[in-house]
Amino acid sequence: MEYLIRPLDLSDYDKLMKLWSRSGLAYRPKGRDSREAMAVLFRRMDSGVFGMFDGEKIIGAVIGSSDGRKGWINRLAIDPDYRGRNLAAYLIREAENFLRDMGIKVIAALIEEYNTPSMSVFTKAGYSHDPKIHYFSKRDSWEN
Repeated sequence: MEYLIRPLDLSDYDKLMKLWSRSGLAYRPKGRDSREAMAVLFRRMDSGVFGMFDGEKIIGAVIGSSDGRKGWINRLAIDPDYRGRNLAAYLIREAENFLRDMGIKVIAALIEEYNTPSMSVFTKAGYSHDPKIHYFSKRDSWEN
C-alpha cells in the first residue's frame, strides 16, 4: 500500500471533520465530536484514532476503542475520491491490531441499516452480521 497510516492527534481535528463531512458520515460537532471531546479521545489509552494520508491529505480514518471486554471499530470513513481501492480494509486492520495489542479478542462494529457499503466492507474483512442483536442507547442529548 502506498498510503501512510498514523495515529491522529488534535492538530488533525479540522482535517478529520472535513473528511467525515466529505464522506457523508454524520457527526456531532457540538457533542462527542467537538474539538474538546476529541482532544480527550486522542489522549485515551483505550482508543486509537488513525488516519490514512495521501501526502498531506487525509483520505481515510477509523477509531478503535475498547470497553475492556470488547473492541469497537467506529467512524470508518474513506474519501469518496479514493473509494473502491480496498483502503478501508487497511484501516480496519490497523484498528484490529491496536485492539489486539491490548488483549482484546472480540471486535465489533455497529453499522446503520442504510450503510450497505460498510456492511460489505466488514463482511469482506471477516465480520459476521448478527440479526438477533438490537442496539439501544441512552443519551444526555442528541448532540452526544
